[in-house]
Amino acid sequence: MANTSVLVVDDSALMRRAITGILAEAGKFEVTTARNGADALDQLDRVRPDVITLDVNMPEMDGLTCLAKIMAERPTPVVMVSSLTEANALVTLEALELGAVDYVAKPGGTVSLNMSDVAAEITGKVRAAAKARIGRARGLAARIRRTPPPREPVAAKATDLVVIGSSTGGPALLAEVLPGLPGTLGAPVVIAQHIPASFTATLARRLDELCALRVHEVDRIMTLRPGAIYLGRGSNDVVVARRTDGLIVKSVPAGSDYRWHPSVDRLVASARRHVPAERLVCALLTGMGDDGAAEMAQVRADGGRTVAEAEETAVVWGMPGELARRGGATEVLPSYAIADQIAQWVR
Repeated sequence: MANTSVLVVDDSALMRRAITGILAEAGKFEVTTARNGADALDQLDRVRPDVITLDVNMPEMDGLTCLAKIMAERPTPVVMVSSLTEANALVTLEALELGAVDYVAKPGGTVSLNMSDVAAEITGKVRAAAKARIGRARGLAARIRRTPPPREPVAAKATDLVVIGSSTGGPALLAEVLPGLPGTLGAPVVIAQHIPASFTATLARRLDELCALRVHEVDRIMTLRPGAIYLGRGSNDVVVARRTDGLIVKSVPAGSDYRWHPSVDRLVASARRHVPAERLVCALLTGMGDDGAAEMAQVRADGGRTVAEAEETAVVWGMPGELARRGGATEVLPSYAIADQIAQWVR
């Protein structure tokens, strides 16, 4: 099996050495480096990398500008690498909308001395990116300028809850799928998207601008209400519970029994405990691994309704593909058909 060619782009020589060392130690990677976006573009045709890791803040040409040119000139899977700041979270989400496959958060700021803490994450995401579909930029900026549909009052319907899980490629896909849900949707929506905690509030605000439904970050115990979307706080888990007055959602510490966070499996398991399967709708979207597949397959086996994103549109067909392979998907649909299917079921 041929080595994966990786172009590491960062203005810090220390960061270039650190990422190169991580990939070299993992094996099966052939690494070239670039000191900024302009340097990366100069090398693009010569190196022809399978994957690019791209810093956000760089002189001469920043990561976002470089990414846009890469996608226009030679579309290549890109993993963004940025520090955990609110400004960088916004830029990183914009990068995902432009076509970046995934991101890795530097654990210690722009120049991190402890990149070894995210070594497994870097290698895993670069390997996944090498297999990813790209070129599906969705033009988030244009959609933000669009006036969203009016938010109308809604009443409870036969479906009590919609649960959505996503990972690699998820933030961009959520910005495509969620605006398709009508403001009259008669059930609350709870989402487990694998994401760092510092990104969640920014993502929730951006989605709220796009959607007819209100979008909230789950940063406390919240009562679930129809006509709203609840995005699980990153790096934690999000679970559903029931009180005498109805369903609630809350953020809880990440469970050691689960590999990814917020865990889709843990969210769906909590929903199954408190909502009859026939009143539950689940959707499993793009992402590497199998998080959510087992629990959603059980929802279908118990009489619930589930949808898996189709391979033709998924950036990485790991999670939804596993749901389909288990026979756990009521429907396997391309991304552009998922919102309509959820709306039909909930009505």
